[in-house]
Amino acid sequence: MLDMHSLNNETTEGNQQITRMVHIVDADGRLAVVNAISGDMLKHIQAEHFQSLAQARGLPLCAGCRVFDANRINSEADFVEKLPVDDNAAGLDAVIRHCALDDAEGILVTANNRSLPRKSTVEFGWLVGLPESTRTESYFHVKYDPRKRGESSGDPEGANVGQAIFYRPASSGIYAAVCTIEVARVGWNDLTRKYVVDEDQRRLRARTVVESVMYSFVRPLGAHRNTQNPHILGFRGVVTVSTAAVPAPTVSPLSHGYVEQVKGITEQLNRTWPGAVDVYEFGSLAEFSKVMTDLLQAV
Repeated sequence: MLDMHSLNNETTEGNQQITRMVHIVDADGRLAVVNAISGDMLKHIQAEHFQSLAQARGLPLCAGCRVFDANRINSEADFVEKLPVDDNAAGLDAVIRHCALDDAEGILVTANNRSLPRKSTVEFGWLVGLPESTRTESYFHVKYDPRKRGESSGDPEGANVGQAIFYRPASSGIYAAVCTIEVARVGWNDLTRKYVVDEDQRRLRARTVVESVMYSFVRPLGAHRNTQNPHILGFRGVVTVSTAAVPAPTVSPLSHGYVEQVKGITEQLNRTWPGAVDVYEFGSLAEFSKVMTDLLQAV
């Protein structure tokens, strides 16, 4: 549950800031328009936490990622120019070894007239408000110019000059989140099907990925936090973990009884792959933090 947040607005029309709204079909098949936070925004939040942790732990970062440049490794022209043009597998090996953030978060190397993709190990869905439990209101704000406060409003240079009036949205409600982490792909070259960093480096990167996802929900970053830092009232759900080829199941919290559905799917998967999938239910942010900390310590 998030109250009074403005993390992901869409645009501005005149003096009115417009919040991001999406059209969905609810669990009962009815159309609804609700406030939402883009998965791109959530990924940016998680990547920012990863970058801070990577710097603190001395993980390798390219020049772009050290300053959190959106171009990432593409901004390091000297390195990209040396990548083999006719061997994407070798190029991907070099990218993964060179930068932990590009390894974990994914990158499309486009510099030097080439296209070398690296798929992210972390995936976020949209953070979508429940139709019956989410509302957005617009609030009046004004930026006062103290130099004009004492002058007459009838004066052409009077009190109305410099008084910027604007409207800013704030949303409150219960939101549904879906996230997938492919820990096994950290340091993994999808083309050669081999790990290209040593075991210690891979474990440290994997721990940093899991920890950065946890921090993304403990402290969500985003727009307007200087005056509209969101109130986090609660966080509940399930974490599923797979230690085999079978996928860890996810069901959207927009669905009624999603926890029971996840548990039911897990039970069936474990019939074929005994003990491969575990489910950890949590009812608060503190319990979620414990689950994630236990997992990152087990990596």
